[in-house]
Amino acid sequence: MIKHLFSPLRYPQYIKKIWWKVVVPLNLKRQGVTLSPTARFQGAPIVSMEPDSKIIINDRCALCSDSKSTALGVNHPVVLRTMRSGAIIQIGADTGISGGTICSAVSIKIGVGCLFGANVTVVDTDFHSIKPENRRYNNNPDDIKCLPVVICDNVFLGTGSIVMKGVTIGDNTIIAAGAVVSRSIPANSIAAGNPAVVIKTIH
Repeated sequence: MIKHLFSPLRYPQYIKKIWWKVVVPLNLKRQGVTLSPTARFQGAPIVSMEPDSKIIINDRCALCSDSKSTALGVNHPVVLRTMRSGAIIQIGADTGISGGTICSAVSIKIGVGCLFGANVTVVDTDFHSIKPENRRYNNNPDDIKCLPVVICDNVFLGTGSIVMKGVTIGDNTIIAAGAVVSRSIPANSIAAGNPAVVIKTIH
């Protein structure tokens, strides 16, 4: 058993798991993330925070940034980014995210027991002004529209789906793979398409 544990084939993965369990949480806390001790990581997420913003990762959350650790693989590590002072990203207990991108300029709140398929994107901002003049260099926050996003409990976001600013997704709802959610979706629904619309009710 001891010989097998430390064989050349197992040793690199063993070191990775120790790194993910010990070093990754320490680095996140050093960056200012509020982190439950029961949160789990497979690979290291990319995190950046503006001053006076918050990222909160609650109990038993699982963030996968390693393609070998999830069936579909991931295009990139999990990205958690606050973009303005006062912005918040809050991830509820027992939520799993694989290779997701979450960018908040105001507020993104994710409920309990949510499941994000590979490479989901959630944003609460347009990132750039819709005014054509000087768009590339216009960083005036008054010209860049932002609205809070709420993803309620037990929501399943299918792989590659995109959730846009101002959206609320109700409890138990499923968003199909590749859907673009640009308006709110009620609880107990299945939504698909671009823009996403309800195609079925969950009973």
